[in-house]
Amino acid sequence: MNRINLIALGVRDIKKSRAFYRDGLGFATCNNEEDPQIVFFNNGGTKLELYPLEELARDINEANPPAISNGFSGITLAYNAKSKEEVDSIFSKIEGIGGSIVKQPQLVFWGGYSGYFRDLDGYYWEVAYADSWKFDENDMLIIEG
Repeated sequence: MNRINLIALGVRDIKKSRAFYRDGLGFATCNNEEDPQIVFFNNGGTKLELYPLEELARDINEANPPAISNGFSGITLAYNAKSKEEVDSIFSKIEGIGGSIVKQPQLVFWGGYSGYFRDLDGYYWEVAYADSWKFDENDMLIIEG
């Protein structure tokens, strides 16, 4: 087992979250349903799924679902950009589409350029760039070593 095929985000309002990712950030999906039960985004590599939060908790354990909170879970998602300008362009959209900026993009200790935002359900996203990064034919970051 050496891959992640799908990342599921439990969301409070699936229509608003679909709009945030599809219309605001440009994630590709074929889903245009009036009341979607689930939404998949067709990215170049790992897929992103939106699923109603309480249903996701019940899917994990119907009899005793995990507690739902707005706290930091220790998980962040990341988008690796190909330029500082791309990072800045993404951050210029975040507040206008309902997200919140947690850390403005800045030069960071590891030599890159990085910032954080939270989506509509409080998931933390890092958007980062480093001039040393290489990408494969699917625009996925190549990690050597």
